[in-house]
Amino acid sequence: MDQVTEPPRPTIEQLRHVANHFPIIDSHTHNLILPTDSESIPFESITTEAQGRALRDTFKSLPHLRAARQLRQLYECGEDADWEDILGQRIEWLRSNPQELHKRCFDGVHTLLVDDGLADPRKVYPYDSHDEYLQAPSKRIVRIETVAERIMQRLLRDAKEDDLGRPKFLPDIWTDFTDDFEREIQDAVRDPEVAGFKTVVCYRTGLDVEPDYEVAARAVGHPFERYVKSCIRKRSYRIQKKPLNDYIVLRALEILSEKPPHSDSLAKPMQFHAGLGDNDVKLLEANPAYLQQLIEAYPSVPLVILHAAYPYTKEAGYLAAVYRHVYLDVGEVFPMVSRDGQLAVLRQALQLAPGSKLLYSSDGHWFPESFYLAHLQFREVWLEVLTEYVQKGDITVFQAVAMTKDILFNNANTLYDLRHQAIFDETVRESQKQLTFNTKPEIKSPYSSPSMPPIPPAGATTQPATSGPIDPRSGSPFAPPSFPPPPKVAQVYDNEVFAGFMKENARVRFVYVQWLDSRGPICTRLVPIKEFTRMVHDGDRISVSLGETEPMRGAFSPQEIYLEPDLRSLSRTHNKDSLPSASVFCYCRAESGLLLPSCPRTSLEVLINNLQYTYSTTLLVGFEIVVTFLPRSNSPDRNQQDPYLPMESTSSLPPFLSEILLALDELSIEIQSFHATGSRQGQYVFQFTPQPPLLAADTLIQSRQVITQIAATHSTRTSLQTHAPSSQTMPALEVAKMHISLHPPTYDSNFFAGGVAAHLPAICALTLSSDPTSRMEPLTHKKTGSWTFSCFDSLANPYFALSAVLGAGILGLQAGGGTVMGMEGMNGTARTVPRSIHDAMDALNADGQLRQILGEGVVGAILGADGQTMTASQQYEHDDRGEMMGAQGGFVDSQGKGGSTYRETIPAQRGFELDDRKDRVGAQAGLEDSQRRERRGRSPYDVATGGQAGYDHDEQEKRERMEERERAEEAERRRDAAERQETERRQETERRQETERRQEMERRQAAEATRNAERRVGFDDDSSEDDMHEK
Repeated sequence: MDQVTEPPRPTIEQLRHVANHFPIIDSHTHNLILPTDSESIPFESITTEAQGRALRDTFKSLPHLRAARQLRQLYECGEDADWEDILGQRIEWLRSNPQELHKRCFDGVHTLLVDDGLADPRKVYPYDSHDEYLQAPSKRIVRIETVAERIMQRLLRDAKEDDLGRPKFLPDIWTDFTDDFEREIQDAVRDPEVAGFKTVVCYRTGLDVEPDYEVAARAVGHPFERYVKSCIRKRSYRIQKKPLNDYIVLRALEILSEKPPHSDSLAKPMQFHAGLGDNDVKLLEANPAYLQQLIEAYPSVPLVILHAAYPYTKEAGYLAAVYRHVYLDVGEVFPMVSRDGQLAVLRQALQLAPGSKLLYSSDGHWFPESFYLAHLQFREVWLEVLTEYVQKGDITVFQAVAMTKDILFNNANTLYDLRHQAIFDETVRESQKQLTFNTKPEIKSPYSSPSMPPIPPAGATTQPATSGPIDPRSGSPFAPPSFPPPPKVAQVYDNEVFAGFMKENARVRFVYVQWLDSRGPICTRLVPIKEFTRMVHDGDRISVSLGETEPMRGAFSPQEIYLEPDLRSLSRTHNKDSLPSASVFCYCRAESGLLLPSCPRTSLEVLINNLQYTYSTTLLVGFEIVVTFLPRSNSPDRNQQDPYLPMESTSSLPPFLSEILLALDELSIEIQSFHATGSRQGQYVFQFTPQPPLLAADTLIQSRQVITQIAATHSTRTSLQTHAPSSQTMPALEVAKMHISLHPPTYDSNFFAGGVAAHLPAICALTLSSDPTSRMEPLTHKKTGSWTFSCFDSLANPYFALSAVLGAGILGLQAGGGTVMGMEGMNGTARTVPRSIHDAMDALNADGQLRQILGEGVVGAILGADGQTMTASQQYEHDDRGEMMGAQGGFVDSQGKGGSTYRETIPAQRGFELDDRKDRVGAQAGLEDSQRRERRGRSPYDVATGGQAGYDHDEQEKRERMEERERAEEAERRRDAAERQETERRQETERRQETERRQEMERRQAAEATRNAERRVGFDDDSSEDDMHEK
């Protein structure tokens, strides 16, 4: 007979692994505050319910001091950072990398149940706004008092005090209120996005709720009348009259007890705030023992007692133990209570309550860090409690693991009928060994603790050997050790990102490390993969010296810059590249590691985060570029063949175009549309799928390289210039564009009409590298939130171009003005496009607002670099064709042969910008050749009269532009005068109306005083306290 082998028993290491990493269903949370309103809530309130002057002392409380230490680790601050340093580092995170901060704070969370009735919806994010960081979508918890108050606000919005005298007014209001309340609660019961309900009756009138529904219904009449009168007179809809509050709770419970959402599920639970709260709570009436009769009256409705009912945790544990439908949620004491207090709460809850009746929640609200602190502290303390019970023999490790999974996930999953599946790897991994190349300390994940010591034999009195340091604050050798202090030098690269890339692209042997200077040239270093791997693991950067004649001297002031590859942009090269290689874009940093203010990628990323953090708005950008393909000519005889004639159009795509499209697809570069222009032979339009701004700029640069390099393998040149490189006279031009969409589109008119259009002349200094002669419609409104920006040159630095658009848009949002433009507004905008690059530079130099938001580093880079190149262009303005190619290329090209000390070892195929430089200059030369050939076929008289006519036409155009400018200035002066007069009239009207309102208020107050004197004893008014602190 075969011997039965017992399955391996779980170990303390597995318990530690489960406690530290098992996914969390956070069953009671609140919305995060919008950045525009975050300053109204002190960040130190994250660990206390104190308010006002009492909040000043929280800095010396144990919960605050403990939280400050953990926030230093989260923000990667030094050990000696004080609270002001912590706040400063927090702001820096929110501005530079808010996504990573939110990712850390919600790490390990499966889903959230969000009570979205705490604050005004206009001041907080939607309940599901952070689902991208979760494993499953968030669900709502409906606060019944908020439902009732919003119904009353809607019913009484237009009511006047005179309406109170009408016989049927109060009965009708009562009927409408009860009908609407019942309908909204029933709708929420059927709504799959609603997981449960919540009441804050504890805050309003206490937990001594009348348990008999009929008694409560008979008692609510007169209190409701007084409440309606107070709503009309004070316009405050807060419900704080005990009979009315009791009735609302009981009516909701009646509805919930009628019918569960489907036959195999429980009724949706009702959460009761109990115990812990701010000074609005009457502490004696916050004892959940008051709920006993109500619990017995509604046995079919699950009731959840929140916040461990602290300090009444024993009473709540008793109720959860003796009533099958009562549950205890131990949230908010993490992080509001000290470590010892948290240990006591969990021990008291486990004194009577079964593990299957306990729930965990963070009560996270306003700030994502409140979630982070709660999750981190609960995992630490829960593990300490269970480890102690295992050590004393009260429970087995297997039972401790099961209890951990229940409180973190299973209990809430069952109670709220979520039907989720926990995604969790049960494997306990050994501690990772030091990497060969990594000589600097790494920053540990906030949720990964070092391994704990094994449990000593029973009765052991000496301190056991450990596999890591013992936490000196815990009082127990089995608590998770403290995190190591933050490293002196922050981790530079995300090793996991690099390891994941190399796992999928093991054949890569070289990396093209690329960066852009202020004008747009791509500079490259070719680095072997072995050296690149060492650099990533060691946290090193690539040092690049700046020559005295380097055009980027205007952009970067130090003698050296240090390139830091952004591993998010790491991508393999196309299959036509001669090397098995990848490419990566870089940040430019100083020797100290600080970002240089003139770094193109940095300037864009700072503005992206500014827009997202300050205005809760994001952008998607889709670039559209026009590419002209030109055959190469190896003949030294220039007259034999014009090398700048475009390729003849054919009925099918040339072979290299197919290769280009396939190469882009292999690199996951999505094209929204591709087509020939129809007006140019050999000219095609590539429109790329909208992406986030930084990724869109990276994709544009990478796509330009792919197109040009593959075309070069077929002896074909590419031109990305604005003007068609043709010796023929052509019709209207196709131009490059940026398709921009705003999410959400609420303020798109402020962003574009009030911002981008207002600063358009200065923006052109960063978006164009040639005169904007063909930009007839620079800004076009497609639909709500979607615009097309046509003042863009394919060879401009896309990071600076997008920075200019974002910066101007943010200025428009700050100003708060602007309306959606029609054709008239668009025509007005077209007139503001500068006539030349000189004018654009002057506009940028004069636009103080845009200069400030872009930063003087960016502006100095643009004005300095382009000033040098424009001078070169002017110097060779009348030179012959060959000389002009060498000089003008410095202004309009992307990268000239030997023109940059940055350019190191680069294969010949990757010098695509050189071809484009020649193509742009060749276009101008080709046009001059065409004009010369036309003149050879005409008489001297025709040439002379034609030249004079052109001169007269130019003079006439100059006069017309000057007259038009004068007319525009005069119209502007008239508008300013009219606006001043209108402002004065409006202010006078407002002053008069204010006087009338004040007199009317005084009259009403006198009448109110008279009525109060006649009113019977017992009439009282509502408190107008704010609900912002009722959690």
